[in-house]
Parts: sequence; structure tokens; C-alpha cells
Amino acid sequence: MKFNQCYQTYKDKKPVISFEMFPPKTEAALEKFNKVVPELVSLKPDFMTVTYGALGSTQDSTLEIAARIKREHQIETASHLTCVGSTREEIEEILNSLSESGIENIVALRGDPPQGETEFKPVEGGYRQAIDLVQHIKNRGDFGIAVAGYPEKHIEAESLATDLDFLAEKVKAGSDIVVTQLFYDNRYYFEFVDECRKRGVECPIVPGILPIVSKKQILRITQLCGTNIPEDLNSKLEAAGDDDEAAFQIGVDQAIAQVTELLEKGAPGIHFYVLNRANHMKQIFERLPAELLSSP
Repeated sequence: MKFNQCYQTYKDKKPVISFEMFPPKTEAALEKFNKVVPELVSLKPDFMTVTYGALGSTQDSTLEIAARIKREHQIETASHLTCVGSTREEIEEILNSLSESGIENIVALRGDPPQGETEFKPVEGGYRQAIDLVQHIKNRGDFGIAVAGYPEKHIEAESLATDLDFLAEKVKAGSDIVVTQLFYDNRYYFEFVDECRKRGVECPIVPGILPIVSKKQILRITQLCGTNIPEDLNSKLEAAGDDDEAAFQIGVDQAIAQVTELLEKGAPGIHFYVLNRANHMKQIFERLPAELLSSP
């Protein structure tokens, strides 16, 4: 089932719930991952996405994991694909492998510069921008396509307006949905959606939510991507200090509050960045109002 089919349920007022995972890099992490997947599947997401690392470092395992989750758990999956380190020909080979493995959806991204570099440089014969990757995938006609949106602008963009203009072009090139980067102030999402609509973006714009699991973790991630932490949330995290359990509960409460407001005000679904964990997601789903997750 492709993205556009998944989001048909939104038209019946049932939000689409999805989880994002990343391939484990060690045997110990793989063992833990294999235990977490069934726990997450039990929460009944509509689909799951699988990332891969810089320079395609986990590309093969991404494909293997996405295909295995779909095969073993009968749940739709999507593979991330970036421009990093691949020529056009190599991208076509990856697309062939995805198709042969039964993967029908792709999250198309430019990708980040390799560690230690500040500027993205395509390999010879590769693509410079996500829009080029979107057009390549779209020309095949056999994949659903998601692209990234940045409610507080991409950290490399000169302005939010230019970033929004570029997103509109990506959607025009063939994207089915937009999934946003994480944010902790819903105001950014609603303003972002309004500006996208003004630019002719009519596809579903899905808020991406990263539940906080520790203060150290969220400070590092928000600094990397340029996301703001609201003053009240920051005060709670400061008060928690080095108490990871307190920060964890703050994160659960924050996610529930954000998701509740987003769905009540018409968001088409939620894309959770789950960080290969299930305990916080179980708490969030236990406490979310059941009527928000189902058709009236």
C-alpha cells in the first residue's frame, strides 16, 4: 500500500500513525531491536519507516529490515533513501532492490554531509538536491514518496520563505506526503501548514514528533537541527537535572499534549521518531484519548 492509499483513512477522520526506526549497528543492538519491533507493532501503526546512515553505511540492513518487518508482521514499511554517496545508476539499482523486496514507499532525502564536513557535495554522477531524487523515483512510477519539511526551517536554508518555496517544488516534483522534522511548539507546525497551503501544497503534511527520553539527548538533537525548546518545557527539563527518569516522564507528558492538540486541530496523523524504543511509546498510547486514534 502506497502513501497516498494509507492517507485515504485521514479523509474518514482516522489519523495515520507511523513509526521511524534506524538499523542497529551491533549484534547487541540487533538483539534488542528484534525484541522492540513486535512491541511497537502491537501498537498498530499504519506503517513504519527505516533510516540509513551517512554514506549509505547501513543501506543493506535498511532494505533487509524494512522487508522483514513487512513480511513477518504484515505491516507496511518505507525505506529512507538519500543522495549521499550514490550515483544515478546506483540509485536505480537500489530502487530495483527495493521493488524486488516488496517495498512500495520511499522517504526521499538529500541527506546530511559526512561527519566532519559542513557542506553537502554530491559524488560525481550523483544528485545534489532531494528534488532530483524525487523526480528520479517519480519517473519510475512504482513507489509512494515522502519528503521532509522543516517548520522552523532547514538549518542550512537562508530563510524560512526560501525553504518553503523549495518544499513546494519537491511536492510538485512528485511527493505524496510531507513529514516534518521534530518540533516542540505546535505553533510552528500550524503556521508551517498555512504557509505551505499558500504555496499550493495540497498533500498531507504530517507532524514528526520525537518524545524526549533524556535531557542530554534532546539538547544534542535540537542543537544539531535548529529546533527550539519552549521556555516552559526547558524549565521542566532544567528542574529534572540529571534525573533521566524524570526527563523521560516529562517527554511522555509533552508528547501526549502535543499529539492531542495536533490531532484535535486536524493533523492527518503523527509520525513518531521512536529511537528504537517501545516503553515510552506504550505509555503515550495508553494515555492518548482513544477517540483521537479512530474514526468517529
